[in-house]
Amino acid sequence: MGTVGIAAEVSAKLDGLRATLKHAVTGNGDVCLTCSFQAEDVLLTKLAIEIDPAIPILFLDTGYHFAETYAYRDRMAREWKLNLINLLPEKTVAEQESELGILYQSAPDRCCGLRKVEPLFKAVAQYRVWLTGLRREQARSRTALEESAMFSLPGGKQVLKLAPLAAWTTREVWYACEELAIPLLPLYERGYSSIGCEPCTSLPLDPGDPRSGRWGGRKVECGIHIEAAPRP
Repeated sequence: MGTVGIAAEVSAKLDGLRATLKHAVTGNGDVCLTCSFQAEDVLLTKLAIEIDPAIPILFLDTGYHFAETYAYRDRMAREWKLNLINLLPEKTVAEQESELGILYQSAPDRCCGLRKVEPLFKAVAQYRVWLTGLRREQARSRTALEESAMFSLPGGKQVLKLAPLAAWTTREVWYACEELAIPLLPLYERGYSSIGCEPCTSLPLDPGDPRSGRWGGRKVECGIHIEAAPRP
């Protein structure tokens, strides 16, 4: 697709995205947006705060993020005046490592559960609508991603989970960010394509798989976007 073609495609998609967000956000006081401060999330955040500057922006502060991620988060929160809510695990990094060892090495699923899944699900349960920047192109595990679906939390509550960027490509996201003058996380300039906690994020192992640098290739999902099993 040439420059003219992608410009027209992204313009149309931005119009549709704005309409989706307006419908989701306007008049609903119980909507949240989860933001990792990666490209698709900051694009979604930028458009959401144009509609509702006070929309809660949830960030999982695991304690293990890159210094660059924290600096960028703080910069964007300040410049965009975000209603940023930093979600913290029950234990600090020091407490967890003292009691349980280095879980990201010995039991990465448990580490993600304690520092990501539990804090986020607890927070999301306070809302009716959950906006995410998930895209189908991000990973093979997301190819069947729906733009709108009910999601069951561990306690049994259901929230409407929206992924309005589901059909967007990486190129379209980056083009839109450039058109909207959105600065991006500097780690992309170092070759990272999917950015999470520093100990569990490397440069992509497979150039064709943007999430292949996560968890040393041992897994591709932290567990947040896997629906909780119903209670027996």
